[in-house]
Amino acid sequence: MTERTDRTDHTGRAAADPGATDRDEAPQFVLPLVVRIEREAPPARTDALETAARAVLTLLADERSRGDGDWARAVRDWEDARIRKVVRRARGAEWRKASALPGITVTGASAEVRVFPPVPLDGWPKELAKLQVSGTELDDPAAPGEPGDEVPVLWFNPAVTMSAGKAMAQAGHGAQLAWWELSDADRAAWAAAGFPLRVRTAGAERWAALTRTALPVVRDAGFTEIPPGTATVLADPRPVIRVGHTA
Repeated sequence: MTERTDRTDHTGRAAADPGATDRDEAPQFVLPLVVRIEREAPPARTDALETAARAVLTLLADERSRGDGDWARAVRDWEDARIRKVVRRARGAEWRKASALPGITVTGASAEVRVFPPVPLDGWPKELAKLQVSGTELDDPAAPGEPGDEVPVLWFNPAVTMSAGKAMAQAGHGAQLAWWELSDADRAAWAAAGFPLRVRTAGAERWAALTRTALPVVRDAGFTEIPPGTATVLADPRPVIRVGHTA
């Protein structure tokens, strides 16, 4: 497994080669994600993060995103530039209008997240452009337990505080880094299983140990909320690789 260090801003912006200018000069695209947050029944925070991560993976694996699929060109253009993700929130009629647009809705235990094919940075569909980015504050009713070692884990830095919307984008980017680490066979096995994964905040000792590995890490560019260069998420896809190699 090779080490990959990416930089992201609050939207999930990535720069695998921070010094390269080609990615900056390319047309910029963004991957929209919309989380459903009804006043009476908001989703749990960890479930929303895990569902956002699975939504990104589901879009990457979808046949429309590959080859000559309807979304393939947009996905390629998005990945060739700065990889941005924006999480917006919707409820009621807003959610119904967003759900009518081409995309994929992924559900968790309490969360619903719809992911859409990448769009130009200044070319959002009006149904999505008017949705709010701020106000995505979510809580967990109980502390999540240990994730176990059977499924991939996206480990969040315990020293970093983020809003739920920003954390969802970061989780989505961590999942994408894990996806890039896998072979085609391992990707297919993970997809067939429904992309099981966990999102957890590491303890200080565990985080320190993880940073000494070659696991892919998301580093924030520092445009909002946290200082530039901050490591936010470490992605551990090794359980998928172990299962794939023993199958």
